[in-house]
Amino acid sequence: MRAVAQGDLNLLQHPASQELLHSRIPARLAYIATDGTPRVVPIWFHWNGKEIVMASPPKAPKLKALAKNPKVSLTIDENEFPQKVLLIRGSARLENVEGIAPEYEACAARYFDAKQAEAWLRQLRGMISAMVRIRVTPEWVGLLDFQTRFPSALSG
Repeated sequence: MRAVAQGDLNLLQHPASQELLHSRIPARLAYIATDGTPRVVPIWFHWNGKEIVMASPPKAPKLKALAKNPKVSLTIDENEFPQKVLLIRGSARLENVEGIAPEYEACAARYFDAKQAEAWLRQLRGMISAMVRIRVTPEWVGLLDFQTRFPSALSG
């Protein structure tokens, strides 16, 4: 069996990638802020089988930055040794949504238990009337599992 190269979108099908894409681990979203400096923020995400979908209140500073420069990278990683790290690069597409984005509701159901998710969504509905959906279609994928897929600095 041929090893899938870093950068290949087929890495999304690897069992370690699938585990991370369906985990309760927040993604780390990296982007360039409007002042030109880099930012990384933790964010809930939903994997729909072809894109990472996130949602944010319409006044979030990252939205202006993403509208100006949509190039992003995402990392989903775990702390247990040997670590698994999923690296994704792509471009963010923004879409206004009335109410709470369904993908955000799916995140709440995954990250919280049912009671806590319901309480959080009820509270959020009282705070905001709309969200912005952030869609990232992977353009490059990397995977490190520190058993079979090491960083290039450690590879032959």
